[in-house]
Amino acid sequence: MSATTELHPSIVALVALSAHLAAGHPNRGLCQLAKLKEYGVSEAQIEEAIEIARHIRDETAQILDASFNQERAMNQAAAASKLPQFKEVQATSACCTPTASGKSCC
Repeated sequence: MSATTELHPSIVALVALSAHLAAGHPNRGLCQLAKLKEYGVSEAQIEEAIEIARHIRDETAQILDASFNQERAMNQAAAASKLPQFKEVQATSACCTPTASGKSCC
């Protein structure tokens, strides 16, 4: 016998709403809000999911900012302790990759 593994549509909508918010998706999960209300999910449960998703999003941003600041500080300290040196830049070692249309992001 095989048990069903399908999630109830309200759970899918709640997960999708949380993911949209945590990821900073442009549509912000507004479609899922309407579906959750149709499925009878309480406003308190929706608010809790929103709070958790925003916390994860904000915590992620803080961690990324701290990591960037730490690396920047290390680079500045290393640069200050050395005489100016010039490195040969290779065309294949870019700090970022181009967009799908070939535009540089840096």
